[in-house]
Amino acid sequence: MHEVPVTAANGKDLVQSLHKMSRILQCFGPDARTLSLNEVHERTGFPKATTHRLLSSMKEIGFIEQARGRDRYRLGLRLFEMGSLFLANLDLHREAQPHVDRLAKISGESVHLCIFDGLHAVFVDRKELESGPSSLVMTIEGAPSYCTSVGKAILAYRGDDTIDRVIAAGLRRYTPTTITDPDLLRVDLAETRRRGYSIDRSEHQANRQCVGAPIRDAGGSVFASISVSGLRDRVPEQRIPILGDLVIETATTISKALGWTPVAEA
Repeated sequence: MHEVPVTAANGKDLVQSLHKMSRILQCFGPDARTLSLNEVHERTGFPKATTHRLLSSMKEIGFIEQARGRDRYRLGLRLFEMGSLFLANLDLHREAQPHVDRLAKISGESVHLCIFDGLHAVFVDRKELESGPSSLVMTIEGAPSYCTSVGKAILAYRGDDTIDRVIAAGLRRYTPTTITDPDLLRVDLAETRRRGYSIDRSEHQANRQCVGAPIRDAGGSVFASISVSGLRDRVPEQRIPILGDLVIETATTISKALGWTPVAEA
């Protein structure tokens, strides 16, 4: 079998197909775990024949599976395998794991480690109260970046274009204290930068307060965060600055282990 040479024309077609496949993958989410052909067609705006062809191709490589009598589609196992492999090889998890355990022990609260995917804070590691050593999170689970301490600790150090994109995606209200006003969110993120740590005052989950700090890569860019989380009576307002110092110290230690120095940041 002869290989087809890559030309400028078919190379462009390949890139366009990859972009379209990415659009299809983004149609799925916690509130849309399975979708019909018509639903994918409506969400992407692609012609129905194109949508069917792309879904068939993605099914062949394991990115998509068919469910419910073949009339519904869902994300495929191959994506989970690739995500798990990515997390397993992630320097962040390897370097941060002992610090996650230490922070949980010192604070006496749950600790979460997250990376940023452009819109959400995606959990990489967690240490819950009364559990064993922290371990790799084997399900790709994301949290809103605008109303969680792990998310705001990252978002506060991203550019205006990223903040605008998060706002454009919608500021859903989860609790009475969720910040849904874009201007108030920007003020909150500015305050996070001033303090060095973020605060979630029951904005995502009722009766739960969280404090988070940013983690930097070797070049100084904020790409991850770590937080302490507990019930409001365990994390009252007067305890927040103490936990803030703890998460900043832990985040700084992890950042340095990843190669970051104040000189690199400058």
